[in-house]
Parts: sequence; C-alpha cells; structure tokens
Amino acid sequence: MSSSDRSGSTQRKPLRLWPAVVIVGLSWLLRIGVPLVAPDLSIVGVLAGLVGGLLLVVWWLFFSRAAWLDRLGGLGLMALALIAAKALSDPSLVTGGMGMLFWLYAVPTVGLAFVLGLVATRHMDPAPRRWVVAAAILLGSFAWTLVRTGGFTGYGDSDFAWRWSATPEDRLVAHQEPVAAGGVPAAEIGADWPGFRGAGRDGVVPGTRIDPDWTASPPQELWRRPVGPGWSSFTVGGGIVYTQEQRGEEEVVSAYDAATGEPRWRHADPVRFWESNAGAGPRGTPSLHDGRLYTLGATGVVNVLDAGTGARLWSRDSAADTGADLPIWGFSGSPLVLADQ
Repeated sequence: MSSSDRSGSTQRKPLRLWPAVVIVGLSWLLRIGVPLVAPDLSIVGVLAGLVGGLLLVVWWLFFSRAAWLDRLGGLGLMALALIAAKALSDPSLVTGGMGMLFWLYAVPTVGLAFVLGLVATRHMDPAPRRWVVAAAILLGSFAWTLVRTGGFTGYGDSDFAWRWSATPEDRLVAHQEPVAAGGVPAAEIGADWPGFRGAGRDGVVPGTRIDPDWTASPPQELWRRPVGPGWSSFTVGGGIVYTQEQRGEEEVVSAYDAATGEPRWRHADPVRFWESNAGAGPRGTPSLHDGRLYTLGATGVVNVLDAGTGARLWSRDSAADTGADLPIWGFSGSPLVLADQ
C-alpha cells in the first residue's frame, strides 16, 4: 500500500508551466520585435500584452494544475494590486491612451513577474512559494507608480521618465532667458509665411527650390534654442519667427529673431492645457496680417497682438463667449483672417 493511499490523499501533480512560459515569451517577443521589424504595425505588439494577459488567466484557472486556493487567490491579488497601483500612478499614465495606457503596460509586466515567480519557485513548498509569487505580483504592479510619461514618441512607444524627475519644461522655466528690449514697428513687418502651412495653406513656397540630396548639400544649423511644449508651428515675417508655447502655468506667444534666435518679446496668459497623449501647451499656429498677430490658445483664448512689440490690442475667451466645451484635445485651430473677420 502506497504512502498516498495510507494517508487517504493523492499527491498533487506539479504545475504545468510550459504554456505560461510560451504565452509570456510570445507576447513579449511581439511587443519588442514588431516595432523593430514593422513599425507601422506596432499596435499589434502593444495589444499582444493584453491578449497574453487574458490567455494567462485562462491557463491559470483551467490548465495550471494549481490548487484552487492558489488559482483564485493569485487572480484576486493581481486584480487588487493593479487597481491600487492605477490609483497611485501618475495622471499621465492613468489617463494616457484614452485611459488604457496603464493597462497596456502594467498587465504584461505583471504577467511576466507572475510567471517568473512561478518558474523560480517551482521546487519550493507551497507556503514559501506563495509569498515569493505574491511579492513578484506586487513588484510588477507597483513599479509603474514610479514613472510618468511625457506622451507618445511614435509607433506606440511612450516617453517615460522617473516620476520625481524634472521635465524639460521645468528645466526651461527654471533657466528662462531674458527678452531683449525693444521691438520692431509693426508697419515694417511683412508676411513671408503668414500662418499655418503658409499663404495658401498648402505648405508650398513658390519660386523656391531645395536640393533634396542632403548628403551632397546638407542643411547648415544657424541657431538652436529650447522652447516650451506645444503643437504650434511657426509664422515668419519681417525677420521675426512667431510661435506659441507652454511655460509652466503660462501659455505664451513668442517672437524670436529669425537670424539669431534671440527672443524679441513674449506675451503670456495665465492658463495651462494638458492632456496625456500629446502633452501640454497650445495647439494652434499664429496668423500674421497687416502688422497684427492673431492667436488661439488651447483653452480658447484669442489674442490680437502688435507683431512688432507683442502689445495686446484685444483679447477674447472664445469658449466663454460661445458656451463651447473644452475639447479633449484642446482648441486646435489656427486663426484665418478674411477681410475684416
């Protein structure tokens, strides 16, 4: 008579780990490999983590051979740890990707930590194994509370940084350069590139030819200057380039000398717009017309400024005037001047 027969119990078979290793390995291979091989299909790699997490749940519940206490307890701990970690994570991670960014990164990380914990403890007794696997789950979940994201860098990847580190915007505001005194008479400012995508709004510069062979004729950098975050492009006129940026709690319209990059003037409004996918700052490009600069900020502030000095001629809050709600992406239009409108 065997020992298991004498004790009245049957010895439990070891965990069936190979399906979990395959699931995790394949999902991470897709997550890392697809952006390298086929960047346009990076979303496949991103979604592979969620699909892999779902397959791990199915395996753990029905094919792992674990005790039912471990199956239900492990899933319960993962769910609670992820919910708690999401509540403690940086808003950029919680709200990014239409609210899915945290799950897209945390679920595959927890799955990897969970399987690694099981593989590392496969020869341990049940009690110490549970403690090690629980610690792995908690580590995989709460590690995401230590980081933030500045937005997407392209192909589904995020610009991660430690949560407590200074942002590029923080460093810019801390070392903000002074603005040179003096301005330019507005009457002297023509419109070389009067607004978003140029005079025809088509991105065309008539009468100009650019040599496309940059190996033989590379462009030469004339100057470089840090600016605040935003999605504004540039308007050019009278030797000045104009743009919009965010600097801390102020949304700024900036004028820079086209030849040197030195700041000519700044106009600031005490507003700030931010959303996690595209970051902080204004979304529109200034429009230059008859010595005046017309701007629309991300919260709806319309400014009309003297193009030479930055003096405010008039300003309106278009959102308040029209009763419009702030779009999820912010107000993103660039002003268009037609006759006297």
